[in-house]
Amino acid sequence: MNVDALNAVCPYYTMYPLEFPLNFLKRHGNPGEWVLDPFCGRGTTNFAARLLGMPSFGIDSSPIAAALAQAKLVYSSPRNVVASARDILASTTGPGIPCGEFWDWAYHPETLIDLCRLREALITSCTSASRVLLRAIVLGALHGPLLKGAPSHFSNQAPRTFAPKPRYSVKFWRERNLRPQKVDVLKLVQTRAERYLSVRPPDVPGKAIIADSRATETYAEVPSPCWVVTSPPYYGMRTYIPDQWIRSWFVGGPAHVDYKQPALEIEHTGQQHFATQLGTVWKNVARRANERACLVVRFGGIHDRDADPMELLRASFVASGWRITTTRAVPDADRGRRQVRQFQTTPQKGITEHDVYCRLA
Repeated sequence: MNVDALNAVCPYYTMYPLEFPLNFLKRHGNPGEWVLDPFCGRGTTNFAARLLGMPSFGIDSSPIAAALAQAKLVYSSPRNVVASARDILASTTGPGIPCGEFWDWAYHPETLIDLCRLREALITSCTSASRVLLRAIVLGALHGPLLKGAPSHFSNQAPRTFAPKPRYSVKFWRERNLRPQKVDVLKLVQTRAERYLSVRPPDVPGKAIIADSRATETYAEVPSPCWVVTSPPYYGMRTYIPDQWIRSWFVGGPAHVDYKQPALEIEHTGQQHFATQLGTVWKNVARRANERACLVVRFGGIHDRDADPMELLRASFVASGWRITTTRAVPDADRGRRQVRQFQTTPQKGITEHDVYCRLA
């Protein structure tokens, strides 16, 4: 098994490959130098830093993202993770069960009860390394494709990355008479724990928090970073939580799709407003950064927004405390993207992404 197996514990919408932060930090960073990601997503930058002996700090507005990033910064043995799951399933009784046609079709009743037991216990207490990792393992297995042999996910047939939307999913399952299988929750947790935790990554200090990266007070505990490697939300991409709504439910969200934009997220109400808010993040990072710090940003766009991504990004750096030194197009940006969409047509080719390198002004 590879030491980087843990990075694949759960897919995440718009995730970038581990090679992006890993190759940059390997070339330029040194062990012990702090790394910051103010839009950490599933913690790929944090994990890359950990592999190189570099402590890191991650910030994200999504509870799902923070849960995954936190798992990239701890370690517990497969045995301890399975023991935590076994204790929860044995001791938690009478959990709240979501009702409705979607839940009847998405999960076998006994599987859903076990998932609700785990959900309730992990919402109540999730501070130990074994529970942090258990939460991430379950998040990664909540939904996915049906494969031959032993079940690899807890759900009926579903996309791996995007949470299936209720109305379309029920129609899909009913038309094909796809009934959910009963899944041995503990056995699947064990299989995944052994896959992702068989090799222990280096023990390196790190922290990931749920917070608003636009708020100055968010950075009060952030050590002075030498390196900032990040990818902010692309303009118009506002569906991080709705597209992950089942995982959002598991970490404490509602048992339905909620399209209301969370207060902690950057607003997408206009190009100038978006650039200004993004610029606020860069200012906060500049105030906290080491005087020789380097900021690397991967940025792109989506097809349903009439905006030039690079113009937006350049506008965000005006009076931010950073100056752009180099801009490079990301080659083959679509290659290797694992946005599994069993319920959708083939996605359009993405708009070219760029890596933008900055130094303090």
